[in-house]
Amino acid sequence: MKFSTREDIELPAEAVFADLTNFSRFERLALRRGVDVVRQRRILPDGTERIFWQASFKWRGRKRRLRADLIECQPPERLLIESQSGGIDSDLVAEVIPLSPERSRMCVQLELRPRNMAARFLIQSMKLGKPRLVRRFKTRISRFAREMEERWRARPRRL
Repeated sequence: MKFSTREDIELPAEAVFADLTNFSRFERLALRRGVDVVRQRRILPDGTERIFWQASFKWRGRKRRLRADLIECQPPERLLIESQSGGIDSDLVAEVIPLSPERSRMCVQLELRPRNMAARFLIQSMKLGKPRLVRRFKTRISRFAREMEERWRARPRRL
């Protein structure tokens, strides 16, 4: 099941990407919502470093665990995060396209894939309400883009 949207933002591409990769801010937001988040780093055999997160939270009365891996980070263009939770794998892709020196387009795609029968049933039931879920996804990405613009305008200016 895929969700995608795009938002035009009145910011340079570098600023949008910097805000997208401000992982400590996202971690603080998750902690405020009751999610236990731990960021970790791992050195791969080829010598590159990989960032990943372990999270646990309560959802529908049960304790859930999530692991998210930062797979690709190409500033200021593309970000790919793969995650696994229960029987669902997901890919979150965020791309930033410069439209002008002070304007960018952020494209966000989320794909959910079931790994077992229970997850398949869950995703199938989500498809029944997909228009509502798409609307909520687009609303949240739009709100995130507007908040990004507000944070940028409110930042202290250097002379």
